[in-house]
Amino acid sequence: MRVFAGYITVISFMLIFFTTLFFATGEWNKVQSFQQELEHAVSTDSIDLNRTSLLLDGDGKVFSEVNRPYRLYLADEKIPPFLKDILVASEDQHFYEHVGFDAGAILRAVVKNLVFTHIQQGGSTITQQLARNLYLDQEKTYNRKLTELFYAHEIEQSLSKDEILELYMNVIYFSNGVYGIETASQYYFQKSVTDLNQAEMAFIASIPNNPGKYDPLDHFDQTKVRQERLLDILVSTSKLSKDEAEKLKKMPINLNVRKKTDLYPDYAFYVENELKELIALNEGYKLELENTASEEERNRIAGKLEERFQDVISSGVRIQTALQPALQQKSVRALNGQLNEDLQGATVTIDNKSRMIVALSGGRDYQKYNFNHAFQAFRQPGSVIKPLLVYGPYIEKFKAEINDKVNANQYCVGEYCPINYGGIQPGTVTLQQSLAQSYNGSALRLMEKVGIEKAFQAISPFSFERVIKEDKTFASSIGGFTYGMSPLELTDAYTSFIDGRYQESHAIISVSDSHGKILYQWKKNPKKVWSADTTAKMRKMLNEGATSGTGRAAYVSKPYVGIKTGTTNNYHDYWVMGLTDTLTTGVWVGHDIPRDMSEIERQRPSHKVWQEIME
Repeated sequence: MRVFAGYITVISFMLIFFTTLFFATGEWNKVQSFQQELEHAVSTDSIDLNRTSLLLDGDGKVFSEVNRPYRLYLADEKIPPFLKDILVASEDQHFYEHVGFDAGAILRAVVKNLVFTHIQQGGSTITQQLARNLYLDQEKTYNRKLTELFYAHEIEQSLSKDEILELYMNVIYFSNGVYGIETASQYYFQKSVTDLNQAEMAFIASIPNNPGKYDPLDHFDQTKVRQERLLDILVSTSKLSKDEAEKLKKMPINLNVRKKTDLYPDYAFYVENELKELIALNEGYKLELENTASEEERNRIAGKLEERFQDVISSGVRIQTALQPALQQKSVRALNGQLNEDLQGATVTIDNKSRMIVALSGGRDYQKYNFNHAFQAFRQPGSVIKPLLVYGPYIEKFKAEINDKVNANQYCVGEYCPINYGGIQPGTVTLQQSLAQSYNGSALRLMEKVGIEKAFQAISPFSFERVIKEDKTFASSIGGFTYGMSPLELTDAYTSFIDGRYQESHAIISVSDSHGKILYQWKKNPKKVWSADTTAKMRKMLNEGATSGTGRAAYVSKPYVGIKTGTTNNYHDYWVMGLTDTLTTGVWVGHDIPRDMSEIERQRPSHKVWQEIME
């Protein structure tokens, strides 16, 4: 009699339940809006899952993760059938038959819940769990369950069973901030799902049912018990033989928990900034920003670009870079080892063949997202500008020889009268000696002969973001600029002395989605800057600077080495720019707030950093 009365109560409750659903105006309005939303949103192409983007080094190894929560997406065809079987068997045995909800399961759940004052059991199908994870929250109320049913039904109408299962296995929670089956495999075993054995698959499949109770890190034994129960379920559903299940139960489970990969913060931060530039170029934001007429409009466009950048990052892209980890470690070690606690610095290294940025250090003891001196610090270039703005253009215009003579004594143009280092008056020297010893008097004379406009025309191909028309003065011949250049910009420009061509250097090789489709990559458009004759002469002159000039303290024994140094007024900045047969590297040393560094000049910190990187 009690059982009969119970069923009458349940049936009556269900009638009231669904009657309330269809006649409660507020809920019905919600359903109508859900219907409109789901018709447009529920598809594998438009469902927006927050995924982790990965930065890969030159060897294809992940060195940094961007965006949380940690979620790696795995397509249906890559999910092992065994995993599908075990999750369906444990979570929703009638998954392939029902239309989004299981009436029998709901009935059983209601019977159980009548005993309690709040919902204990939900009777949720895989589709309902997917709806809850995609669109709703984890609130346990009857209204929420009603809403969940409508979402589940619409999902079933819009997606195939395979698509539903694929999404489900990529959104469910596996404890410890881990979402999705591939992510769980990588997190708990440091292996892809496809590399797990069936015992390990069953183990991680045990977690989603109750991520707190079956957290492998805190409750390993309970998770193991759950794993064995799932294997028994597979036996009962004829998906596994009893002998096979017993063998899997005996197989050892050895966790190999991974920590978040966040190596080389200097380089990773730059890559994120470069990705935004790449998006801006490819999707028109850069052109819009260049053509905007007001600050308000510029801020609006910049805001749209930032939103788009965040969308791309949260879509789980794979960013292939040119990073060489060994060289990156070497660069950071050199900068941290050679600079005392009062100094700051930056280094940039570019591969001569690919013209890709292979290493970049943004400051002493750099912490991710801090100010990155390699590309965010703009400083006076000092004498390292001379090969680009003076000597290269002079040789190009007059076909001069490196042994041609020039007066290197102090010289004035109008009221501008720079002095040579130490006030020396060396007299007449060759062009090669002039550059190697970095005489200011000869540089000013050569600039005057070339002409300011012609000299600045020569550096126009380079990516000097903050060179402005007010910089077109004779003071620029020895490095006098309004804002100056970043270490990255100057190093990038020096690659023109490799073969006379200039191609803006980048860290990103390509950006692809989770299916391997390339979304973005830089277009290569090399420009000829120097003739072959000028390039050969400049390389000889830079080599002289490395062997017997101001760069000799940084000399390294290579098939080729060329160096130019620079020191700005009042010893505010120390620069070393140079290249070997394989790499081009730039080093800057200074302070965030410029101050006199004459007391450490003889220690040659910038020279030592450059030398340590290039040895």
